[in-house]
Amino acid sequence: MRRALTIALLAALCLLQLLCLWRAPAVHAPALITVTLKPGQAIALGRTELAAPQAAPIQLGVRRDEAGHWLVRNLGPGRPLLTRLDGQEQRLGSRALDQGRWFQVGASRFEVGRGNALRGAGHDWTYDGATLLRDGEIQPLCPGSARLAALWNRIAPHALTTDRPITFGGNLNCGNRIAIAWLAGASAQAARTPAELLMLSSGAGMDAPVLVSSLQGASELAQLEEPLDGAGALVAGRTRLALHVDGARLELRPQRHVALFTEPKTLLPPGVAWTWQPRADWAIPPGSGWWIAAVLAGAGAAAWLRPGASASALLVLGGVAALLCQRAGISLGVGVSMLLAWGALWRFLLATPRPALATCAGVLLLAAGLLMQLEMGMGAMESSWLRHFQKTSALLAVGLGAATWIRLRGPLLAQERLEYVLAALAGAALLALALQVLLGDETGVFDLQPVEFAKLALTALTAHCIAIGLGLPQQSGAPLRWLHLAGPVLLFGALLGLALVEVDDYSPLILLLVWSMAMALAWSLAARRPAAVAALVGAGCMALGAIAWLRMTGLPDWGFYADRFAVWLDPARHPHTGQQLLLGARAIADGAWWGADNWLGVGALGQAAGSALHIPAVQDDFAPSFFINRHGLLGALGLWALQALFLAGIVQTAARAFAASAATGDFRQAWLWRFRCFVLCGGAAFVFGHLLLSWGTNLAMFPIMGQPMSFLSAGGSHLLFFICPLLAFNALSAQSFEEKPSCRSMSNTKSWAR
Repeated sequence: MRRALTIALLAALCLLQLLCLWRAPAVHAPALITVTLKPGQAIALGRTELAAPQAAPIQLGVRRDEAGHWLVRNLGPGRPLLTRLDGQEQRLGSRALDQGRWFQVGASRFEVGRGNALRGAGHDWTYDGATLLRDGEIQPLCPGSARLAALWNRIAPHALTTDRPITFGGNLNCGNRIAIAWLAGASAQAARTPAELLMLSSGAGMDAPVLVSSLQGASELAQLEEPLDGAGALVAGRTRLALHVDGARLELRPQRHVALFTEPKTLLPPGVAWTWQPRADWAIPPGSGWWIAAVLAGAGAAAWLRPGASASALLVLGGVAALLCQRAGISLGVGVSMLLAWGALWRFLLATPRPALATCAGVLLLAAGLLMQLEMGMGAMESSWLRHFQKTSALLAVGLGAATWIRLRGPLLAQERLEYVLAALAGAALLALALQVLLGDETGVFDLQPVEFAKLALTALTAHCIAIGLGLPQQSGAPLRWLHLAGPVLLFGALLGLALVEVDDYSPLILLLVWSMAMALAWSLAARRPAAVAALVGAGCMALGAIAWLRMTGLPDWGFYADRFAVWLDPARHPHTGQQLLLGARAIADGAWWGADNWLGVGALGQAAGSALHIPAVQDDFAPSFFINRHGLLGALGLWALQALFLAGIVQTAARAFAASAATGDFRQAWLWRFRCFVLCGGAAFVFGHLLLSWGTNLAMFPIMGQPMSFLSAGGSHLLFFICPLLAFNALSAQSFEEKPSCRSMSNTKSWAR
C-alpha cells in the first residue's frame, strides 16, 4: 500500500514538472554580441548592451586606439574581472604595486616599502594580508565588524589566518581600516598578494580619486585601461562573456547569468549587434560532447531497466557527465536534466520491493524540491536560475545512483575495517575544513561546502563511539570509557571553530546545539537515564522561553548579533537589512492558502515567477517563502506532513535497530545495530535542525539565519554529502531487518557453542 501510494504521488509530481516545462513560453538570449569600432572610437557598455542583469547601467568603456588595439576600463561600481588566455585574472580598476611605488587616497599619500611595510598618514604600517599594524601595534577592533575573525587572525599562525584587506576612509583607525579625513569609508582597498600589494578602487561614485604611481607618472586607478590582446573572457556583474578580438570586431559570447527575452529584439546603440538563439529545452551537447550525450541517454534508459548494479553505475556516470557539461559551459537542455533526475528517483524507489517510510517520504520531498527549482528557472528572465535545477538533477543522479548501487551490492567492508574508514572520514573532514579556512570563505571552497561532509563524519564517528560506550561492561575503568566516548570532540571543535571564525552568522551554532541535545537525548533514552532525559527536556523548554523573552524585550547591544535581532524585532525600521524578511513576508502573504494563482500553483506552472524571485537567497535560505507564494499554505501543510513522515520514518528505523541490538547475543552484532541506530538519530537531528531554522527564519519565528531547507533548497553540498548518504544508510538499515533472523540464529548458535 505504501509503495503504491508513493508511486502514484511521484508520478503526479513528475507530470507537474513536465507540465511546467510544456507551458513555459519560448524565450531568447543573445548567443553573440558583436562590437564594431573604427580606430579612435569608443563606446560605453552596460547592463543592456551586455545582457548582464547584475551589471551597472554603464559598466565598461571600450576603446580602439589609433593603432587598432582594443582597450577596456571600468566606468561603474564593482570591479569587472578580465581573464587572460594564460589563466591569469585581473580586476579592472586595480594595480599591483611593488617596493618603491606610491599611491594616494584622498589627501593621504602612502609609500610601499620592503616586505609588508607602508608609510603614510603620519604612521608606519605593517600588513601581512590578514592583520594591519600601526607603528608596530595592533589596532583596536572596529565596532560592528567581524570581531571573531579579527581575533582569530591575531592568535593563529599566519598560514591559518583569513584574508582581510585594508580599507581606506572614514574617521576611525581600527582593525584593518586606515582613517582618511573627509573621505567615506571603504573608498579604496589594498590586498596582499604573494609578491606585492594589490591596490583596488571602489569604482565610480567615490569622493576622491585614487592615484597610483607608474613609469609614466601618476594615474587615476579607476580610469586605468587594460589591453584586450590575449584576453579570453570578461566578467561584468555575474555574467561571463567569452572574448575574441577579430580586427575591427570585438566578439563577446555570454555564457552564464544571461538576460532572457520573450522576443528576439531589443534596442541597441550603433556599433553593437546581437545574434539571437532560442532556449532549447531538449538540447544535447554538440560537437565533441557526443560521448556525454551517449552517457546521458544510457543513464536515462538505465532507470527503466530491471534492478541491477550496472544500471545504477551508469546513472552515476550520467550525473558526472551532466556536471562536467555545466562546468564547461556546454549547453544541456533542461528536459535532459529532468529525465536524468526522474531516472535517479525512480531507480532509488523501485530498487527494493518494500521501501521504508523514510525512503518513500524522502523521494517525494526530492521530487517536490525539483518541481520548485524548475518553477524558479522557467519563471525567471535570466539563464542562471535553471542551473539550480540542472545541478540538483545531476547531483541526484550521482548520489542516489551510488546509493542504489550500494544497496544492490550490499556491504562492501567488513565490520573490523569500519573503524579505519571512520578515522579516514574524520581526517578528510578536518582537512576539508582547514582548506576552507586557508583557501575559501563563508561560501565554501572549490564550489563545495566542507561543513556538510563534516556533519556526516561527525554523525558517524559519534554514533560509533556511543555504540561502543554503551556496550562496554560497567566494571571497565573510567579512563577507558572516556577514551572511547571522546573521539568526536576534535571534529566537533573544528566545526565550532569554523562557525565562529569563518561564518558571520550564528545558525551553525544553533544547528550544532540542536544536534548535540538530540544525540544526548538519544543516549539518555538508550542508557535509561530518566534524570538526563528530564534535564534535556527542561533545557529545550528554557530555550523556547528565551526566544519568546527576546521577542518581547529585545536584546542588549552585542554588536553583530544584536543587529540581527533588531532587524527581526522591527524589520520596517531597517529597510535595507530587513529587506529579506519583508520580501519573504510579502511573498507568503500573497500566497495565502491557495497560492498566488488560487489553484495551488498548478495554474502558474511555467509562467513568470513574479516578485518572489527578488527575495535575496530565495533559492537557498528563503526557498520556503517562494514555495508558499506559489503553492499556498495548503501546499506547505502537505510539505510539512512529508517532512514529519521522513523524520518519523528515520526515528522508526533507529528504534527498530536499537531493539535488535538488545535482542541479539553477539557483541559485534549488537554494536552494529547500535551504530545504525545512532547514525540515524544524528542524521535526523541535523535534518530537524535545518527544517527548524529554515521554517523559523521564513515565518519570522527566529532572526534570519542562513541555513538551506533540506530537500527543497538548491544546496548542492548538503544534498550530495548529507541527504543522499542519509537516505542510503536508512535504506540499508531497513533492508537489513529482512536478514536479521538469520543473523540472530547464527549468533544464538555461536552462543550455544560457547
